[in-house]
Amino acid sequence: MSKSSIGVSRLKDYSGAIRKIKDAILKSRYTAAALANRELLSLYFSVGRYVSENTRNHQWGIAAIEIISDRLQQELPGLRGFSPSNIKNMRLFYEVWKGHFKNRQLATGDLETANFTRVGFTHHIEIISKVKKEEARLFYVEQCATDFWSVEKLKYHIKEDLFSRKGMLQNNFPKTITDNAFRTRALHSFKDELLLDFVNIEDPDEEPDERVLEHAIVNNLKKFIMALGSDFSFIGNQYRLIVDGNEFFIDLLFFNRKLQSLVAIEIKKGKFKAEYAGKMNFYLSALDELIKMPHESPSIGIILCKEKNHRIVEFSFRDTSKPMGVALYKRSAKLPAKYRHILPDAEKLKTFL
Repeated sequence: MSKSSIGVSRLKDYSGAIRKIKDAILKSRYTAAALANRELLSLYFSVGRYVSENTRNHQWGIAAIEIISDRLQQELPGLRGFSPSNIKNMRLFYEVWKGHFKNRQLATGDLETANFTRVGFTHHIEIISKVKKEEARLFYVEQCATDFWSVEKLKYHIKEDLFSRKGMLQNNFPKTITDNAFRTRALHSFKDELLLDFVNIEDPDEEPDERVLEHAIVNNLKKFIMALGSDFSFIGNQYRLIVDGNEFFIDLLFFNRKLQSLVAIEIKKGKFKAEYAGKMNFYLSALDELIKMPHESPSIGIILCKEKNHRIVEFSFRDTSKPMGVALYKRSAKLPAKYRHILPDAEKLKTFL
């Protein structure tokens, strides 16, 4: 064996060791970060309780929090996270969750299983300040912990009310997906409405052409994937299928890692039409036979349109064999046209400045 081949052999042997050590380092870092976050949340919860008990019963005077914050900065130069506003956030954090943590410490193991200690304080404050229902708050905490949402992504999903829309997609999954676990994952992977606020056209009342929508989506993929949900990877637009020498093109094709499924999206202007279901069924059949890998789950189709009639969708899906659903898109949360005349327009508002 030559010296060069011995060197390559040793490199291959060491690569396994390097991988194991690297994994151990990353795991250790994650554990340390998780422990640090747990301790920080425990501290904030305790401080919040102390501040709440002394401010709500009027034990402390006006501006007490501001005075305490200034003194802490003097006593501990460079201290971060104890501004007046953040101390008030600690009080809010305690007051919102104190019923959950009654008679126990925030850093205990049973709460860790509830994902609270895996979520950053900034995430917690965003949730409790913007979401009012406890069930919805718990939902967003769990999503942040399990899907590693950034604060930006959390804000987006709260804005579009993901909690209310999860599992609301009108679909044919119950009759086309036989595997119970896969069906449940699919039901919770799609939303019934997507906010496409990045689509800009001159007339806000004009309905954009399908190609305009497609190009806007492709040019704003990050925002669209955020609207679509977790674990989606973009494969391509106008994805080409050849069936018996004939060309067909799918508007958008994605892959969902959690589902291990190809996801075809067809964009339609205006209302849903019955013929859309037949075309999507054809695309999914072709994807499953020609594109899908043997280990992957069946392909899923989403028809994205402006409006739908629930009954028409129901009849259109009745005899289909491939899993698909209908989602609606909206371009903004703008005021309906019939109310716009009540408020002055932007140009008129400028004259008051």
